[in-house]
Amino acid sequence: MVYFRSDYSLGAHPEVMEALIKTNEEHSDGYGLDIHSENAGRLVKELIGREDVSVHMMVGGTPCNVTFIAAALRPYEGVVAPRSAHIYSHETGAVEATGHRIINFEGVDGKLTPEMIDKAFDEYEDEHTVVPKMVSISQPTEIGTIYSKNELYAIRDKCKERDMYLYIDGARMGAALTCDEADFTLKDLGAIADGFYIGGTKNGALIGEALVITNPEIDDHFRWMIKRSLGMLAKGKIIGVQLEALLEGGENNLLSRIARHENKMAKRLREGLEEMGVSFYSKSPTNQIFPVFPKTVVEELEKDFFFYRWAPEKDGIIPVRFVTSWGTSEEDVDSLLARVKEVLI
Repeated sequence: MVYFRSDYSLGAHPEVMEALIKTNEEHSDGYGLDIHSENAGRLVKELIGREDVSVHMMVGGTPCNVTFIAAALRPYEGVVAPRSAHIYSHETGAVEATGHRIINFEGVDGKLTPEMIDKAFDEYEDEHTVVPKMVSISQPTEIGTIYSKNELYAIRDKCKERDMYLYIDGARMGAALTCDEADFTLKDLGAIADGFYIGGTKNGALIGEALVITNPEIDDHFRWMIKRSLGMLAKGKIIGVQLEALLEGGENNLLSRIARHENKMAKRLREGLEEMGVSFYSKSPTNQIFPVFPKTVVEELEKDFFFYRWAPEKDGIIPVRFVTSWGTSEEDVDSLLARVKEVLI
């Protein structure tokens, strides 16, 4: 069985695992107060070009999202997000469980627009409704598309106009930063967002994300919020060591090298499918691609390849998702392409 199900079906990248083994017998303080977590935070600050931010080592993407939103918002305030957003569709109501409604709109290519933010204020207008106080977007989106630099700044400007926070889910941030269509940098994100995170779990780490908070109002007692949200790892060094290994080396760090490889393998797969006339659910330049196949083709592919049925069958057609990872090889891609060619004929 060849895996295209996700970019975290493997364990740690060998260089990350090497760092974990090398530091395994080091004594350190707990709860992320160790030298490796501190150094990982310093590396993040260097990459975004700001010292006046806080960086928190978090165990996963959902804890990042839930903890940040709960820390930023008052009980009667809500979040505006596209309907495909992870916080809305794939986190089992975790944000709502903190008391904050997610005001969702059908995105354009998976993306929220400034006009949708205005529409939220038309619908949620007085003390009988929640106050739209935050915009949450993912970069890349859940269907692999990315926001351009201009789109990001347009959303930032609308947030400022509406006195809202902007938060960016960066579970696959590496793939977005290194794809062919990327025209933004981490420095842009540091200037645009009140908070965002750089994903490690889907970029070569066993676990762990680096959550960046640029707005000191939200950072107030944030470690208390991490603890209260059950997200504070006693052996926090484990996260720090991995993020340190991923982010050392400046812009050509391991995280970027992994992401470029993932995108390269996805591009090889996408272009091979395009040559066969396969259509796609979305135009993704990142490491997630969404081809559309007849049900019979999907069933044949599932015999040898593990992947995700992205949407239910309709009229005998099923959109699927293939995801490439640090361990995806050219041989893996070519074997899938060969099998698709066989079953399409």
